[in-house]
Amino acid sequence: MNLTERPPRSPRIRLGGYVLLARMLDKCRAELAGSNGDYHYNCPLDQRFFNFTGIDFEALKAEVSKGLGDGEILKWVGENAEHKHSDWEIAQWSAFRETSAPADNESRAFVSEVISGAGAADREDIATWFEMLDVDDFASYGGKV
Repeated sequence: MNLTERPPRSPRIRLGGYVLLARMLDKCRAELAGSNGDYHYNCPLDQRFFNFTGIDFEALKAEVSKGLGDGEILKWVGENAEHKHSDWEIAQWSAFRETSAPADNESRAFVSEVISGAGAADREDIATWFEMLDVDDFASYGGKV
């Protein structure tokens, strides 16, 4: 995984019903390989997943470092989550995360800065964290917004 050549998967991609997990695994693998570029494992958005599941980010990183695939990591998450959730609860959490928007002025200013930096300052349709990440990833690798 080399995030200096391409972005991680979209935060919308679900793994076992969880949004964020596939993207986190991409960032973790890249960090372990020293090729994470500007991406950070255990960023504030990743921490939403860790808080929801009760998984320790260092413990997950240790499992990823064993070279396990997504399916094996998902099984490990299911077995090691401190907070066990039903499929319905995971789906509701994922839907909420997917539509979550910045709730305070500092966060809104940050999102506006990222959107402007991506060349999308005139785009008023970008409102959620996931929309911001998708636009930033696309623009960062040469896409026209």
